[in-house]
Amino acid sequence: MSDVGIAGSSVEQLDPDNLIANSSEIKTDNSLLTPGGILLRGRVVGRVTATGNLVECDLAAGDGSETPIGIVVHDCDASAAATNCLFYTAGGFSDVAVLWHASFATQALKRMAFDRSGIKIYF
Repeated sequence: MSDVGIAGSSVEQLDPDNLIANSSEIKTDNSLLTPGGILLRGRVVGRVTATGNLVECDLAAGDGSETPIGIVVHDCDASAAATNCLFYTAGGFSDVAVLWHASFATQALKRMAFDRSGIKIYF
């Protein structure tokens, strides 16, 4: 956030990073990020079934978070405690700007990641 000189107001500035690939409708949601983690903008996230918290999506996880549910909007720091994290649930995104866990090792796995969601990955 940067100050614009008017008491009580600020402007949020987003540096272009090519994450958003087209002008399709963008939808977001928010949830708690599991304590102990930092997720950067563009990171693919899943939800741990037992807690409902977000973590990086890992296809080998086996705790519910192996299913991608979104892409992080802004860097989220939960290194000290759980924190709210805003994530995209719909929109068109560039594969080269999305941050994938190593378990998404092939283009085929990346293509299938959001098959049944509002998220479209452009290659």
